[in-house]
Amino acid sequence: MGPVTPVPDIDAFEERAAIIEYDGGFPRSEAEDRAAQDQGFRDASHYWQVLADYVVHRRLRS
Repeated sequence: MGPVTPVPDIDAFEERAAIIEYDGGFPRSEAEDRAAQDQGFRDASHYWQVLADYVVHRRLRS
């Protein structure tokens, strides 16, 4: 069995990215990468890929 894919939490992701961007002074793309990593994803691209797959297929894939 492969690693468990976390369930994307879009509210937490957006809030964390905004805090990192505005309070931390990071560019939005880096803030999104860090927010995604806080949820256990490689980066924002991986986060959005898993979220889109979850919405379309209504399940997580490893």
